[in-house]
This record gives sequence, C-alpha cells and structure tokens, in this order.
Amino acid sequence: MAGIAKLFSGHIINRSNKEVDLNDEKYKGKIFGLYFSAHWCPPCRVFTPLLSEIYKEYHREKNFKIIFISSDSDEKSFNDYYKNMPWLALDFKERRKKETLSNKFHVNEIPKLILIDGDSGKIICTNAKDQILHLDPEGINFPWKSNK
Repeated sequence: MAGIAKLFSGHIINRSNKEVDLNDEKYKGKIFGLYFSAHWCPPCRVFTPLLSEIYKEYHREKNFKIIFISSDSDEKSFNDYYKNMPWLALDFKERRKKETLSNKFHVNEIPKLILIDGDSGKIICTNAKDQILHLDPEGINFPWKSNK
C-alpha cells in the first residue's frame, strides 16, 4: 500500500464525488500536496485561485497531485468552495480524519500546503505556500525541501 493511501485509508473523492483508490498505479511516483483551506478564510480565498492556476499549468510536468482538506464548518460551504478546485479532496464527512491530519502535520493556520512523497508518505516540504508566494514562484526547485 502506498504511503499516501495509508495516510488516508480511503475517503478521497474526485471532482465527480467518486471515491478514489490512491493505491492505483496512476498515483505511483507522485508528489502530493495536502491543501488545508476553507471557504470562510480570506487568505485561502486569495491563495486558492493562484494554486489552481499553478496546478493546471504544472501538475503533469511536475508529477503532482493535490488533496484538499477542508476546514469548513458545513458541507454546503465545502461544496461551494471545492467546485472551483481541479484536484482531489478528503470527503467532508471525514471530520475525524481531518482533525487527525491537522494534528499530525501541525496545521495551526490556513491556508497550508504540505508536500508528501506519495509512495513513502514522508513529508518533503512543510511550507509549500511560501515557496509558491515568495521563494520560488516559478516552481524551478519543485518539489521543495524543508526541514521537518
């Protein structure tokens, strides 16, 4: 079982609201971005369109996938926000898993983008948002490395 699949143990959905098997061969060798964000968060609403454009332009070339992990307080807000995102998401109903992941990755503010090696599940970068906004906006050094 791939590291990213172990981390989520299912419950990842695609844009069609269908469950995705992260053990599928098409996810092998990918870098995953765990994107903690929420509809109600003004900085998130500024960063999400930028991240979306970068993702659309580079995800194939950079072998990159994103999983949205919502901090919204209700499913309607989640759905309204997620409908504009071109990536995967943790099913909103998985609130306990969301809390577990927030604690595991020390998410105390949003938006937060963490890069994970999909095969091993190891953290590659804890400050990918800062890389995109300030340090390497062109993604030349992607996947960025950071001290864990």
